[in-house]
Amino acid sequence: MLLKSATWGLVLALSAGPAFAQNSAASYSAAGKKALVYATAANTALRLSARPELSFQPAGQPVETQVCVFVDPGHTFQTLLGIGGALTDAAAETFAKLPKAQQQEFLRAYYSPTGGIGYTLARTSIHSSDFSSGSYTYVADKDEALKTFSVKHDEQFRIPFIKQAMAAAGGKLTLYVTPWSPPGWMKDSGTMLKGGKLLPAYRQAWADYYVKFIKTYEQLGMPIWGLSVQNEPMATQKWESCIFTGEEERDFIKSYLGPTLAKGGLGDKKLIAWDHNRDLVCQRASAVLDDPQAAKYVWGIGYHWYETWTGSAMLFDNVRRVHETYPDKNLLFTEGCLENFKLDKVEDWALGEKYGMSMIGDFNAGTVGWTDWNVLLDETGGPNHVGNFCFAPVIADTRAGKLIYTNAYYYIGHFSKFIRPGAKRIGSSANRDALQTTAFRNADGSVAVVVMNQTDKPLDFQLWVAGQGAKTTSAAHSIMTMVVN
Repeated sequence: MLLKSATWGLVLALSAGPAFAQNSAASYSAAGKKALVYATAANTALRLSARPELSFQPAGQPVETQVCVFVDPGHTFQTLLGIGGALTDAAAETFAKLPKAQQQEFLRAYYSPTGGIGYTLARTSIHSSDFSSGSYTYVADKDEALKTFSVKHDEQFRIPFIKQAMAAAGGKLTLYVTPWSPPGWMKDSGTMLKGGKLLPAYRQAWADYYVKFIKTYEQLGMPIWGLSVQNEPMATQKWESCIFTGEEERDFIKSYLGPTLAKGGLGDKKLIAWDHNRDLVCQRASAVLDDPQAAKYVWGIGYHWYETWTGSAMLFDNVRRVHETYPDKNLLFTEGCLENFKLDKVEDWALGEKYGMSMIGDFNAGTVGWTDWNVLLDETGGPNHVGNFCFAPVIADTRAGKLIYTNAYYYIGHFSKFIRPGAKRIGSSANRDALQTTAFRNADGSVAVVVMNQTDKPLDFQLWVAGQGAKTTSAAHSIMTMVVN
C-alpha cells in the first residue's frame, strides 16, 4: 500500500553537481537544529513512517561504552547522480495489465518526491533482454546499413511506459541504455542467446546501431543521458548475451563506439564500461582505463551485485579500489535484484536488508548512482522469455489488479526520497558493527543520515554531529533516515 502524504514529510528539490571526490572545509553546526526521523522496521507497521523528531544538545567526547553514529558534514566526497530502477519490457507489459487507478498509484509510488520515493534515474534495454516476452531486434536480417531500423516494437508498451514515468518524475529522468546482445547475424554464434561474440566485420554496424537507437528515442521525446557498452560481457546466459574480454571491450570503445558516438553528435553521452559484477570490476577497469585512447571516451564503470553474496562484505572493497585507482572516473551500480522468485516470499524481510546493505556499502565505496533492476514484475516474477523469474520491489498481482509492496521498496526509499541528485556524501561511521550507516549533505544544506540494523535486538545510540548529540533507537531489523534541517 502507499503511505499517506503526511508520512512523507520533507520535499527536496536539488540540482546536480560534479561526480568525483573532493573535500570541503566548510564549517557545520547542528546546534539548535532538529532531525526529522523516518523508519521501516520488521514486525511493526512502520514503513517509511514519520517518527518523533530529534533535538540536538551539546555532547562532548563520547565514552567507549556509548554507542554512536558519527557524522562529519564538513568533509564531502562524491556527488549523487541519482537513484532509480530499470524500465524493462517486462515492467511495461505488466504495467499495461493494471487497472488505471493502480497504474497511477504505481507511478506516484516510485516517481513522486512527495507521495512516493522520488526515483530520478532509469535504465532500459536496446532491443530485447531476458525480461521481454520474446527476443527481437530493430532491423531486418543482414541489414548492415540499418535501413530497416525501427523501434515500432517498443511503441506498444515500453515507450508509453517510459513517458509516463518521466511525467510522474516531473518531466525528467536520467535515462541510460544497454544492449544485451547484438542481432544474431552480427555474431559468430548466429543467435542473440547463449553468449557468442560480435564478428569483426560488424563492429562498425553495431556501433552505428547504438547511435540509431539513441537518436530515435530522443526524437520520440525521451532524452538519453548515457549508455553502457554491453550488459554482463563475461556471462554466457541462456538469454540474450554477448562476450567481450577486457581487451575486446577496450578496442571496441576506442576504435568504433567512442568515435562513432562523437561523429554522430553524441559525444556528450556518458559511456559506461563493464556493466557486470563486482568480482572482476578491478580487472576490467584496468583493461579499459589504462589505455588513454579508450579511457577518453569512458565516463565510468558500471557494476552489478550477482555472484557476490558469499560474505557480508559483498566485495565493496573491489569497488573502492577502482575509485581509488581512477578517481577521475565514476562508479555506477547498474543492476541488482533477488533471483528465484516465489510469490510466498514477497514478505521476506531479507529482501530489503540486502538492498540496504548494498546501497550503504556501494555509496561508501564511492558510487555516484544506484539502479535497481525491474521496477515492476507480475505474480510470476516475469514476464521472462527464458524462465529467469526474479523479485522486484513492487509486484503486480495482475489477477487481482493490485500492487504488492515488498520491504525492498521501502528500504530503497530511505535513500532515494531523502538523498537527492546533487547531494554530496559526507563522513559517517558507527562505533558498533551492528549498525551500518552512510550520510549525504543535500544541495539545500540538509543532512540525511541512513542507519540500518540487521540484528535481532534494538540498539540505543547517539547521533553525534560536531559536538552536538541526539539520542534515538535503531529497532531490530530496521532502517531509518534522519534528516537534519
